Amino acid sequence: MIIPEKPDNERLRLRAVRQLGLLEELPQETYDNITLLAQEICETPVALLTILDDEKQWFKSRKGFDLTETDRDISFCGHAILEPGKLFEVEDALNDPRFDKNPLVTFKDINVRSYAGIPILNKQGQALGTLCVLSKKPKKLNLHQRKCLIALGKQVEILYEFHYKSVELEDMRDELQENNKVLQDFAGNVSHDLKMPLANIILSADIVRAKYSSALDKAGLGYLEYIKNSGLKLSEYVTSLLEYYSGNGEKVKEIEKFFLNDLIEDILDLLEIDANCMINMPEENMAINGNRAAIGQVLMNLISNSIKHNPKEEILIDITCEEQAGYYYFGVRDNGVGIPEKDLNKIFDLFTVIKVKNAKSSEGHGIGLSTVKKLITIMNGDINVKSDKEKGTLFEFSVEKA
Repeated sequence: MIIPEKPDNERLRLRAVRQLGLLEELPQETYDNITLLAQEICETPVALLTILDDEKQWFKSRKGFDLTETDRDISFCGHAILEPGKLFEVEDALNDPRFDKNPLVTFKDINVRSYAGIPILNKQGQALGTLCVLSKKPKKLNLHQRKCLIALGKQVEILYEFHYKSVELEDMRDELQENNKVLQDFAGNVSHDLKMPLANIILSADIVRAKYSSALDKAGLGYLEYIKNSGLKLSEYVTSLLEYYSGNGEKVKEIEKFFLNDLIEDILDLLEIDANCMINMPEENMAINGNRAAIGQVLMNLISNSIKHNPKEEILIDITCEEQAGYYYFGVRDNGVGIPEKDLNKIFDLFTVIKVKNAKSSEGHGIGLSTVKKLITIMNGDINVKSDKEKGTLFEFSVEKA
């Protein structure tokens, strides 16, 4: 027996499986007609519609089979998805070294001898699972049966795409409802706590320049200009976020080419970085095709949190980025005290504040990480967090390459 390898695009494939949302609805009768037709046309006692998760093979629909799942390591479908777009067929499993000692073959109550499966692909060509037929006797499909099984697989792909669009519409509806509930409180908090102080900073800088420029040397005027520019940049960030939460996310989708390390340096200029804080940027100054303001806001929030909530004498922050299969994968790791495990599943909720003992700053409003998640979602990405007590926290997020 040979355990099936993982596809080269496994990370993206698993993301596609989970985005589809079919695992939450197992089993589902909508697809039973497909497996019934496959069973009848191919003249086999068993027909299955499978979905391959990280460790398990789930049966979305099944005819003539009692199990609802198997380990992926012993699945025939794990081998089938390695060749997307091709029908995978095993005429006699006992004579195939990949399956001759497989429990699905040797266990007398299952006794799979022949298998034929067509991978089910999404629009990006990632294999989500298979439509397959099994028999307890050696069997090879004829040309007509092969064509029909492939055609039925295409119908499943269409059903999956309809399902995905339906899930997207439901998510959009839920998001609109959520935005309507929180918009008033959010706008009030931002207007009062951010917009007005920033406007005062910018105005005060102009007044000081107008009245006291003759009393300031070149360095003093430079500091004054720096204060004003910092206020203007922060004001732009706040304005963009207000527009997004008001239901206008189009600006988050605006695309430009920029260099990552240059963006990070701009962010560090805006933050108060003490001498005890070391920030390691990516070795390569990568050229990024994406929304500079949105990615900058995400990084600014994560870096700022890593500094503000780290009570250690020496702060270390590592920022990484790599490009893979049409996505940018970012990492922001710190050496702080970590986030309690009980709080990890709620840190992205709006107005959620996690208290950190001996933190250098006062508590925030619980808006930042919720905003981060929304910005990443609208850029077709995802974010997750890993944390070890007293060792630090790692935020990993992805952004689709434009």
